[in-house]
Order: sequence, then structure tokens, then C-alpha cells
Amino acid sequence: MKYQITGNEDVLFNNNTFYCIGTGRMGLALQQKYLEQLAFVQQKIGFEHIRGHGLFSDDMAIYHEYKKDKDSEQTFVEYNWTYLDMVMDSYKKLNIKPFLELGFMPKQLASGDQCVFYWKGNVTPPKDYTRWAGLVKATLNHLISRYGRDEVTAWPVEVWNEPNLPVFWKDADMKEYFKLYDVTSRAVKEVDERFKVGGPAVCGGTDQEWIKAFLEFVKANKCPLDFVSRHHYTTEAPAPDGHYGYPKLHPKAKCFEQLDSTRPLVDSFKEFKGMDINVTEYNTSYIPTAPVHDMNLNAAYIANMLATFGDNHKSYSYWTFGDIFEEWGVPFTPFHGGFGLVANGLIPKPTFWTFAFYKELTKDYEKCVLKTDECIVVQCKKDGNVYYKGIAWNVDEAMSGSVLKLELDLPLSAKKEANVLLTKLVDEETCNPLKVWHDLGEHANPDEAEIAVLQESAKPFVKTCRTENRIELELKENAVCYFELRTAPITSDRGYTYGRLF
Repeated sequence: MKYQITGNEDVLFNNNTFYCIGTGRMGLALQQKYLEQLAFVQQKIGFEHIRGHGLFSDDMAIYHEYKKDKDSEQTFVEYNWTYLDMVMDSYKKLNIKPFLELGFMPKQLASGDQCVFYWKGNVTPPKDYTRWAGLVKATLNHLISRYGRDEVTAWPVEVWNEPNLPVFWKDADMKEYFKLYDVTSRAVKEVDERFKVGGPAVCGGTDQEWIKAFLEFVKANKCPLDFVSRHHYTTEAPAPDGHYGYPKLHPKAKCFEQLDSTRPLVDSFKEFKGMDINVTEYNTSYIPTAPVHDMNLNAAYIANMLATFGDNHKSYSYWTFGDIFEEWGVPFTPFHGGFGLVANGLIPKPTFWTFAFYKELTKDYEKCVLKTDECIVVQCKKDGNVYYKGIAWNVDEAMSGSVLKLELDLPLSAKKEANVLLTKLVDEETCNPLKVWHDLGEHANPDEAEIAVLQESAKPFVKTCRTENRIELELKENAVCYFELRTAPITSDRGYTYGRLF
């Protein structure tokens, strides 16, 4: 592939990659290793918001019903903010704000016993909608009292998680969810009109049916709605084997096929035309035991998605930042196909670097000058000087050993060795901690020495060279490469000659 860039181009590129990141249930933020992983991600990448399940689940211990004495028929409600404050204080310290997902149901407020996940998140409607609304209002008011009204009202609020799937909402009862949304959204706005509230946070098969019906309900009942939310995964149903699942990826060219109809559907309602769409979960596979998440293939595939995800979506939240995660139980091994960017042991996976590379594009950014199926190039300016950055990838879903050759001509000095080319390469050979773990014996509990080796193996290969105004890259299968080309005149100290021995 050859591309000539003049510098006059101005290509659509909304890099909203860092607005939000996913996490497991919120109660996990009480664990030290969880916070270490989040601190690492925030230091190296940096996200604005974090979204997770289980705000109202029993391990957060917020909602309590009691009777004044054993013979009393009247039940009272009280709230416990101890763990909520600990979690929110930790997020604040790490410079990340919550994207509040309101769910699941506290056991004492639940109308049934149906639960999901290892940690038993109750997915039944409330037995008393007045008390549910009271819980929502009390929680938001407590957060406002602790962190300030202007601060907290800027946190987005989403009602429930994937109610179109019966595993997450009893019987996937659409009518009952619409009632939940109606009551909840009004409760949120009663606390403060400035809150942005949305839904229906659907995923999979019936997503378009649900979004259409949801918007019709909101329109007919004049419910508060500030954004539409949904989820997106890009694999077929996995083939199970032992603790793991092996799903087939959608072809790269069809990675947004399920999403493509959402924007036109929302815009078909004049009341909602142009409304923000937040993809509050996305990844390749939707299970937390898919080895693809740990592979270089995942890194290249996500690199391809991030180039155009912002074209039609206000935000898109990768699921998740780390592998302290227990939906299907505690993982047996450090590499177990978890959703996270970081494996347990504080080992960055290849996909971690995809996000780090996209973060690099935000520094000194002026405009995008090239966006293709295999690369993105942006023009930057620092101290009045123009230079160029980019990311290239070679998605090879078939693991066929393909090689991508890329040539870019850029409008910088064409003199010999006038410029410096910096590349950071992640591929199967240079940054593949999964392979190193395999070669070391796939130990379920690696010792400190092995973890140190895995951490060292999980770094991009950095290379520099003096060059003209052309970039030539050769990417092996599932490689992701960050590159930067800038004019760099050599200003040697008096008497210094590079490479001179005598």
C-alpha cells in the first residue's frame, strides 16, 4: 500500500477512545490488586470515566430494610455508604470519574431470586418501585453531598445492563424494563435536571427491536432521555472447551455490522435526531474466558475499530481495564482470556499498547490526514513545527502469516537524514507475553522471577533511524505499529562525533 500525503487533507477522526473504560463489579475496587492495575492503566493511558456493574448489589451493602422490633409489621429503609465512599474515593485519587450504571437489585428490594454471575447479581425488578426510586435519589444525593453538585451532575447515568437478555433482566421483559426506566430516569432528574440519563444498554440479537421500542416508549411517555446506550461485541458464539471458549471473529470489514443501523434508527425519530450514542461496552468476544483477548490478533483488531468508532458514537467503553474480574469465578491462571488490558501480575497485554498508541495521537494533535483499513495518520504541531504520527495494523483473523507493506510519503524535508523516524512495534515476536508464558510452561501461579520476565516481554520494540520524508513499514500478522516522523536537525556538542572511537 502506498499513500502520498500533502498536508492539505482533513479527514474525519473523532478519537473518543478515552472517555470511558469498563470494569468488573464496583465492589472489586476494594481490592489492592484491582487498584494497582487501575493505577497502572491511568498512568500509562488515562481514561476519564469508568463503568461497572453491581452498584446496588449486596457486596456494596448500600440498601437495608429493617423493623423496629420483631413484632412490627412496618418496614423501614436505611442506607450504608461505607463501601461506596471507599470506591469513589479511590476513583477520585486515580483521576477517574464514574459512569454510573444503576443496578443490580439489592436482595431485600428484589421481587425474585434470579441472579447472574459468580457473585450473584440479582436481576429481578424491584418489589417496590417507590423504594427503588428512593434508593436512586438517596445515592445521588449522598454523592453530591460528598463530592459536590457540579462534579456529580456531570457523571453520566445509565439505567441497568442488557435488559434484552433474560440472563440480565428476568424474562427479558421489555414492558417491565420500560417501567424501570421511566421511574428511574424521573428519579434522577428529580435530584438534579443536569444529570445526563440514558439507556437501554442492550446487546445482541434483539438490539434494534429494543432500541426502536424504547425510543417509542420514551417519546410517548415523555421520559427523560439524554443519550442512547448499547453494547457491541464482534464474535460468534464460542466453542467451549474446559475453562475456555473459542469464538470466531467477525471479518474485519464487518466489525461494525451490528452497529451500523443504530445511528439511522435513532435519527429516524425527529425528537432524538443527532442524540449521543454511548457504546458502554465493547470488545471482540463477550465472554471472560476467550484466549483471543490475550493475543496480538485482539490488539490489531481493536486498532482497526478505534480508527472509525468515533464517526457515529459519542463514546465507546472497552470492556475492561484489567483482569481482576469474577463474573464466571476467580481465574485459574494469569492468561485465561480475560477482558482486561492488563493480565494479573501487572502484565500489559498487546491490546494495552493499542490504547497507549492512540493516546499518543492526542498529543499536539491538529488534524487527521489519512485513514484507511490499515492505518491512520495525523498531523501535529509543536513549537510552530509540523510533524506526523500514525498507527498501522495488520489484522489477520485466519493467522495465515500475512505481511503488510506500507509506504507513506509525507510533506517534510526530503533531504537525506533530515528527519527521525520513531517506531514502536507490537507483534507476535516482539511483544507477546502470552507466548512467553506458554514457553515457560503455562504455570497457573508464576513466581516473582517469571512474572518479571513476562513484564519485560510485554513491551513494544522501539526503533529509531535517520531518514528522508518516506516511511516504509513491514508488518507481520496481527502487528500494531506506532510511528512518528519529524524534522530533527543534529546539533552536536563541540568535538563530539557520533560513532567515533579514536
